[in-house]
Amino acid sequence: MSASVAVPQARPVAIPMSETLPWLIGAAVLGLLIYYFIGIDEGATSVFGNSTVVHEFVHDARHFLGFPCH
Repeated sequence: MSASVAVPQARPVAIPMSETLPWLIGAAVLGLLIYYFIGIDEGATSVFGNSTVVHEFVHDARHFLGFPCH
C-alpha cells in the first residue's frame, strides 16, 4: 500500500494597487531627488541657492557614474 502525501502549493498573494501606489510614487520621487542631486545640481545653479555643499558631497559619485561636472 502506498501513501500519497499532499504537497501544499504556493499561491501568489494579491496586493491591491491602493496599497502599492503610495510606495511606487515615493520611490519615484526619491529616485528623482537622488538623480537631481547627483546628476544635475551644479552648485552655482542649485535650487537651494549658491551653495556648493551638495555638489562637493556627491562629487566623486558624479564622476563614477559618468556625469561631467567641470
